[in-house]
Amino acid sequence: MADINLTTTAITPTTVTLTTLRGRLRKELHDEDSASYRWTDAVLDRHLARATRELSLVLPQEQKSTLSTTAGSRDLSLSSLSDRVRIEAVEYPTGQWPPSFIQFSVFESTLTLLTEAAPAAVENVNVYWGRLHTLDTSTSTLPAVAEDVVVTGAAAYAALEWASFATNRANVAGQDAFENYKGWGEERLRQFREALRGFGREARVRNAALYRPERFSSRNTVQWSS
Repeated sequence: MADINLTTTAITPTTVTLTTLRGRLRKELHDEDSASYRWTDAVLDRHLARATRELSLVLPQEQKSTLSTTAGSRDLSLSSLSDRVRIEAVEYPTGQWPPSFIQFSVFESTLTLLTEAAPAAVENVNVYWGRLHTLDTSTSTLPAVAEDVVVTGAAAYAALEWASFATNRANVAGQDAFENYKGWGEERLRQFREALRGFGREARVRNAALYRPERFSSRNTVQWSS
């Protein structure tokens, strides 16, 4: 039997950034000739930021923060949770198993624990929340499954903006150029919004599966079913 020598090569993961997605966006728009770009980097970055923000509203970056109560008060300040989209769940008291998730209300930057009695001392409260995604030239918090969706949304906005600009203007592509951009952009926008609706449905199913009231527990307490 012949000897078999296996050589392994380390694989360095590719870091996705704003620059990466801008390159994908130019391919989507067929705008890859650097000598005569139709869209500037700044314009494409603006459309990517808009699509990223819209995605964040249905699929925010998941966060967990520990806040502290004030003795005698049910209110907690959310001012430290920057770029907050929504609060997903509140765990109080902490350190239990299964974790104890309670009902709460949010008004502006104040979260109120809907408990029968206010905390008697300074105690920890775990807040599970979602924030706006970050997309810049050094980092991205977008999940891989959402990257192409953001590119699709940005492409739609770029095409529709160009179609609006080109209306009633002479252009080398002919009189129907703006109509072509408009139709192409509207189709991409439809795909983008359908993908956002899909992410929203998945988020609702996930929350319902993870956090459900126990049948015989207090109506103010939600237990995480195993």
